[in-house]
Order: sequence, then structure tokens, then C-alpha cells
Amino acid sequence: MAAAPSIVEQVEERLLDEAGGPARLQIVAVLAGVLALEMGELGAAAAVSDQLKQTFRIDNTETALLLSAVSFAGAATTMPMGILVDRLNRRTILMAAVALWAVAMLVSGTATTYTHLIVTRLFLGAVTAAAWPSIASLTGDYFPARERAGIYGLILTGEMVGVGGGFFLSGIVSSLLNWRWSFFAMVLPSLVLIWVIWRYLPEPQRGGQSWLRPGEEDVEAAARPRRQRGAARADAPVRPSALHRKVRRAHIEPRPGLVIRRDPTRWSWWRALAYLFRLPTYGLLLAAMTMVYFFFAGLRAFGMIYFTQHYHVPRGVISGLVFLIGVGAVAGLVGGGRLAEWLFGRGHLNARMIVPLGALVLALPFFAVGLAITNGWVGIVMIAIGMAAMSAASAPIDASLLDIVHPRLWGRAEGIRTALRTTSDGCSPLLFGAVSGWLGGGDHGLMWTFLLALLPMATAGLVVLPCLRTYPRDIATAAASMEAAAKRRR
Repeated sequence: MAAAPSIVEQVEERLLDEAGGPARLQIVAVLAGVLALEMGELGAAAAVSDQLKQTFRIDNTETALLLSAVSFAGAATTMPMGILVDRLNRRTILMAAVALWAVAMLVSGTATTYTHLIVTRLFLGAVTAAAWPSIASLTGDYFPARERAGIYGLILTGEMVGVGGGFFLSGIVSSLLNWRWSFFAMVLPSLVLIWVIWRYLPEPQRGGQSWLRPGEEDVEAAARPRRQRGAARADAPVRPSALHRKVRRAHIEPRPGLVIRRDPTRWSWWRALAYLFRLPTYGLLLAAMTMVYFFFAGLRAFGMIYFTQHYHVPRGVISGLVFLIGVGAVAGLVGGGRLAEWLFGRGHLNARMIVPLGALVLALPFFAVGLAITNGWVGIVMIAIGMAAMSAASAPIDASLLDIVHPRLWGRAEGIRTALRTTSDGCSPLLFGAVSGWLGGGDHGLMWTFLLALLPMATAGLVVLPCLRTYPRDIATAAASMEAAAKRRR
């Protein structure tokens, strides 16, 4: 017992070092908490999918449609949410979204028919669409570009913790009670998170005007410029980041036709969409991550069913083993972000492209062995290593998307990415269910479906390769756009 305080202190000190001080750690924790709850709620149905199949007498394809409904609804509403994020108070948007999440989970637990549950899942997907655009925009305004890969790695751990925690909590609750209580159990943390956002997440000044300095203790420093000016100004000056200045010193020229010379806040959705996809790196990275999400969504949707059948391990044991996969994912997220920062600090401008490229290639053999082998302990360990490698690509790519986009387009840029991700998330379970049935169904069909789904992830690594050439120039274009807008205001 005497050693407990010192262990806690060591963990706290380590977290403070990783985040860069108390104020930064507070923001990281809140944003990670939003992702954790979102993924926990979305994963609740996946964790009890076998019980839902028995209750509603549905097959793999209908189960996949139930899981995909959330993603399709999110894809339809994410892009409009991106517009709101670029124009309204992001803290208020998150609080409203989490409140509606709680309602959706409560109603899901009362479902008496398959159609009833589908409708409530559609509503859940629509309101969760606010999370990613808000988090991306807030991250860009709280933290400078040179540190975002590492910070994103910490924030994204919430996603993986949420997946693992949601599987574990729902698996245990459904084993002790039933699947309905798995949904009910998610309501209380939603209510707690609303208070946490209101209390600990101030709205920062847009455009990098209130980056939290390393060692900062007062998180309200991020909101102070807004209070001094009264309301958010669309013409607030935007500071070029150290990353942008480094690109200029390397004499990398921007793309002349893509330099923005007016504030894009009020651009129409279609104009923003057309502009973003003219940035080569943006489209390439979105394509790569969409293919990665396709595999991950299939693993998340059918993992519980596959692991119990393929490894012949009881549900309760699998719920605990899933934590090993979560540990691997968290290690990959943090390690990938820090590795990208380390390489960048040693002069590798393309560090945020090099890390994802290597990580995606490394993940393939571990996933292949883990999914094919029948020994549960060895299989889960191999999948955990594969998840660590795959996750290492996420933080550098998410940070690089902020690097190449004007700050006033961050919400819409993330909205597009999230729409593609959720569409992939929705299609993946449907295709996994259909293909597994075509391949014979059961354990054998799912195994070959998982192995075939590794092919798109292998392609994702090849898609990142051209970004080594396009990424620096797109950074220069974003820097030139901010400078042009600043000169015009003066």
C-alpha cells in the first residue's frame, strides 16, 4: 500500500511530460474522453452482436446492417457538422452531441424489434458525427503544428481505449444481465462527460491565436484572447507555424493556383470540397486511411464472433484478451506520434509520411498470422502487435492533414475525412458478412474474409508513397494562404 502513492505520482509525472504540462494534459484528457465514449457507445452493439442475432433471429448480413447503420448515418451528417464546427462554438457542439448520445443509448436498450433498434442506431450515428470535426479543429487551435503528431497520438488513445473498454464493459454486463443493460450502462458516462466538457474544455481562439505553451498551468489561457475581444472575429490574424516556416526556409514553392487570398470561413460546402481535393496530399491520405478503416471496422464488428469461434475461448475470457489488442493500439498511437516528432526534429521534413508508410507495411504479417493461427493466446498477441503497427500510422496522418489545410477549413476538412471513414465503417461489416457467407460462413468464412481484407491495407501503404513528394509543397501552400489573408487584412 505504501508504494501506491509513488506509483501514481510516477504515472502522473509521465503523463505531464508527454502532454507538456497540466493545462495541455487537461485538454488531451477531455478530447480523448470524447473519443473513448464515442467508440465505446458505437462498439456496444458489436460486443453483444451474437446476443442480438439470437434475440432478433437475424443472420450475419442483417447483423452487419445493424452495425453499419451508425456509420451510414454519420457519413450523411458529418459534412454539415464540419460547417457548424468552422462557424460555431465547438464546446457547445460537443456538449449537445454527448447529451443526444445518452438519449440514443437509452432508447436502444428498450428496442423490441429489429427495426426499432436500426432506427435508434441511425440517430446515434447522426449525432456522433460532431465528434471528429470538433476534436480536429480544437487540436489545431490548442497545439502548434510541430507538436501535433505526438499530441494526436495521446488523444487517439481515447478511441482505442473506448473500443476495448466498450467491448469489455458490454461483454461483462451482457454476461451478467443481458444486452439491454450493455446499452443502459453507457448513459451514466455520457452525463459525466457533459459536465467535464463544460468544466474543463474552454473554447480557444481560432487560427492558432491561443496555443497552450509547454508547461502552461492555466488552461483558461486558451480562452482569454476571445474574452478580451468579446466575440470570435473572422479576421483574427493567423500565425504561421514553425513547420510552415521550416518549409519556406527549404525554398519549397506553394501551388500558385491554390493559395487562398480571402477568408474561407463562409465558403460554400461545395467550394470547400473542390478546393480540398485539389490538394494532392489530402486526397491521397484520405484514400489510404479509408482502406485502413475498412479492415479495422470489420475486425471491430466481427471480432467477438470470430475470436470465440476460431480460438474456442469463452466470451468472458475473450473480453479480457481484447484488452491486449487495446494495449497494442495505444502503444502504437503514442509511439507513432512520438517517432514522427523525433524524425522531424532531426531534419526529416517528411517524417509524418515516413512513419505511416513503414507502419502499414509492418502490420500486415502480424495480422495475417494472428488471424490464421488457432492458438488464442498467440493469435491475440500477434493481432495486438499488428494493431500497434497499424495504429502508429494514425497520429502522423491526422496531424499532417492539419498541416496542409487553412485553419478556417479544418472543420470541413475533418468532416470530409470522417464522412469517408464512416462510409467505409458502414460498408465494411456488410461486405464482411456477405463475403464470409459466400466463402462458407462460420469460422472458416470469416477467417478468409479477414485475410482478404488485408489486401486493401497493403494498398494503403502504396498510396502514402507519393505523399513524400506532395506533402512539403502542400504545407507551403497552406503557409502562403495564411500569409496572403493576413496581408489583405492589413
